[in-house]
Formats: sequence, structure tokens, C-alpha cells
Amino acid sequence: MKGNKSKLVKILLLSLAGLLIIGGAGFYIWSQQTYSASAEMVALVGEENIHLEEDWVIFTPDQEVTKTGLILYPGAKVEPEAYSYIGQGLAQRGYTVVIPNVLLNFAFFDVNKADEIREAYPEVKSWVIGGHSLGGVAAASYAYKHEEQLGGLFFLGAYPADSNNFSNTKLPILSIYGELDGLTTVEKIDSTQRLLAPNAVLHEIAGGNHAQFGMYGPQKGDQEATISAVEQQDIIVGTIGDWLDSL
Repeated sequence: MKGNKSKLVKILLLSLAGLLIIGGAGFYIWSQQTYSASAEMVALVGEENIHLEEDWVIFTPDQEVTKTGLILYPGAKVEPEAYSYIGQGLAQRGYTVVIPNVLLNFAFFDVNKADEIREAYPEVKSWVIGGHSLGGVAAASYAYKHEEQLGGLFFLGAYPADSNNFSNTKLPILSIYGELDGLTTVEKIDSTQRLLAPNAVLHEIAGGNHAQFGMYGPQKGDQEATISAVEQQDIIVGTIGDWLDSL
């Protein structure tokens, strides 16, 4: 009987290990099916202007690192280059912008990526962090643990997890969301506003949706925007730039 039980336990353990391997392989393959930068965005920014450095895309004013930097965590399975229009626009306003590659293309697997960026550019004295969609959730998690070391937090079609409650902090926060966002809906933004600091600035983009917080084409589950991707991107750049200028 003991021998039979031992064999049964071994079979169950091997079966479980096999399922975990198959599941892990499936997740890895799925995670690599990413949203890449659209041809429109590459044409607008110029492929030659999308600079890869270390493990991130970086935009700097006149190729010089500034005293204020912005870290933008990409949305799930979205390649960092898809946010280059925002990066270039903010660099033209005088800010260094860094958009990192993240582990398995999910920022919440690489929450502390900002540490590498901050260490790489010690000349940048003030860092603001944020992100799009799940990238915003990850950025909020980082900001919650490093509040004293940051100059602000921003969300693009995103909001913090319940465990990251900023309602009692003075950290400057900006939340930009789309009227027609089918994933991070206006209702979700409203219901999570209680997690933001009292001084948080909220800006709704009329006609904007979820995918157009980057430039990578349509996204499953999203609604159709009634403004163009460039129009939405220009609003994002202007809103973040004005907010940064006010800090």
C-alpha cells in the first residue's frame, strides 16, 4: 500500500509540474505578442529620433539630460517605443523622458525598474513617475514606497491599487483619462478618486480612448475614439507639460 501511495504522489507531482511548465510557456508566448509602435507614430517622430539607451527609450532636450526627468511605464504588452510621441513632445518642453522595457512586457513584474533609471542619471535631481494602464498601477506601487524621493505621480488611463492609498499624502498627482476608454472607464476613475491625494489634478480627454494613450493601433475591449490619435497625444503632452511646469 505504501508503495502504491508513493507512486501516486510522484505521478501527481509530475503532473502538477507538467501543468506549471505548460502554463508558464503559454504565458510567456502570450506576453511576447506585443503592441508595437504604429507606422504613423514612427513617421511623426522619426525613427532616427527614437534613441535606445541601456534598457529603455530616452528623449532629452537637445540631447542633454535635464534636472527634471519623467519615467513612463508602458501598458501591458505595449512596447516602449509606442509612447515616443509623448516622449518627444515633453523633451521639446525641456524634460528628460525615459520609457523602459519591462520584464515579460508587464510593468508589475518590474516595479523597481525606476531604480535602474534613477541610478543611471544622477544628474537628474527630480523624478516624476507614471504610466499607462497597468503601467500606471505599477508606477503607483513604486511611488507609494518612494514618495519622498519623487516629485510627482501621473496616470494615463490608469489608477492605483487599493493597497496604494495616496489620500493622506501631499505628492503631486495628475490623472488623465479618456471619455471613451473601454478598459479604464470613467466609472473606474470616479470610484478610485478616493485613493488620490487631495491636490490631485484630473483631466478628461473628450472623445479619447484607451489605446490612444500610446500610438500602437486599436486594442481589444476598447471603444472607438472620436478624435485622432495625434489629437489625443497632443492633449496628453500639453496636459503633462503644463502640470510639470507648475510643480
